[in-house]
Amino acid sequence: MDLDPVIHQPARLRIVAALAALPPTDAVEFTALRDLLGLTDGNLGAHLRRLEEVEYITVEKTFVERKPRTFMSLSTKGRQAFKRHVAALEAILKTS
Repeated sequence: MDLDPVIHQPARLRIVAALAALPPTDAVEFTALRDLLGLTDGNLGAHLRRLEEVEYITVEKTFVERKPRTFMSLSTKGRQAFKRHVAALEAILKTS
């Protein structure tokens, strides 16, 4: 198995791992994810765009009490990619 080059980048790996910890039907708000990971708005936004481009995440923009809010969740494709990536990492560890 090969490592996924999109997920393998450290910040994106942390993002995908955090989203994978959620139940499949749940989403997390941008600010909560940013605070959890300790990333800047710009850095998190850039990584989320890349993950969205390859359809590993879904992004929903909405308004709550007239304030814009953005929610992310891991897509089915993203969950599968994360599982494959973890399996590839485990294979590497077993051969060490």
